[in-house]
Amino acid sequence: MKPKAYIASKVSSEVKEYLDQHCECEYWQGAEAITGAQLAERLADAEGLLVSGNAISERLLGSAPKLRVVSNVSVGYNNNDLNAMRSRGIIGTHTPYVLDDTVADLTLALMLAAARRVTELHNLVRSGGWQRGIGPSLFGVDVHHAKLGIIGMGRIGEMVAKRAKFGFDMDVSYYNRNRKPEAEQKLGLSYLPLNELLAQSDFVVLLAPLTPETKRMIGAEQFTLMKPTAAFINVSRGENVDEAALVEALRSGTIRAAALDVYEKEPVSVDNPLLQLDNVVTLPHIGSATAATRNRMAMLAAENLVEALYGREPKYVIPELKA
Repeated sequence: MKPKAYIASKVSSEVKEYLDQHCECEYWQGAEAITGAQLAERLADAEGLLVSGNAISERLLGSAPKLRVVSNVSVGYNNNDLNAMRSRGIIGTHTPYVLDDTVADLTLALMLAAARRVTELHNLVRSGGWQRGIGPSLFGVDVHHAKLGIIGMGRIGEMVAKRAKFGFDMDVSYYNRNRKPEAEQKLGLSYLPLNELLAQSDFVVLLAPLTPETKRMIGAEQFTLMKPTAAFINVSRGENVDEAALVEALRSGTIRAAALDVYEKEPVSVDNPLLQLDNVVTLPHIGSATAATRNRMAMLAAENLVEALYGREPKYVIPELKA
């Protein structure tokens, strides 16, 4: 008998075919993303759950007495109550690595958009405000040969560094919990303490994971250290930044611009002051959002789910839940 699984995330026909070969699956059919309450109503018999973005809480797990594995279609898993999962012996998996190139591409797109004021000038044209050539007040800054500081030198950080170094001849430095001598040699990077990196960089890219140590690691003190001409780019997690301090830094001219794919609270409220600032590029958390990458993530999540349900070691178990 095939194990029963609930598939709470939209998947392609390819992924569905794979899942149906190995599991007795029930799929969420709603036009909108499934809510926590709707999910809880559907887990009574589920042994496996494939999910994207929903909180895996003690309360939700209480409605799933047979659940053995939660497979996340994401790299991050800060929405999972790991203690509750651990106490119930539930395996948790995620999908690292397959999205690294895609997120690195987006990071460069945000840098370029902030540097050349792409969204601000796009809005100028669309509103009819472009009557003649723009003046210095709307000039951007160069990316090529500028100084880039990367906070968090994991795989995505290395891919961003490679694009910046060899595509734009940028001078790249990084700050990380541990130094990466091989990356330094391969990519020509320099390691700097955080405060020095902030002070020297024209562009600061935050790629650190969300942990108790990194939560709000960038705030008023850090923005004050940055150049007034600098741009701040966040593609990590919104909670790593004191958002109120970022707003103040942008309003006061402490820094020149920001480009964001993540926020303290998502989705962003229409009254969030970041949305009122011309010197901010805002995206709706689309780091991995290409069709090809999302399909690869879903397939990897499906493979993780099946491996766990059949008593085998999934490829990517959440590190904190490894035996």
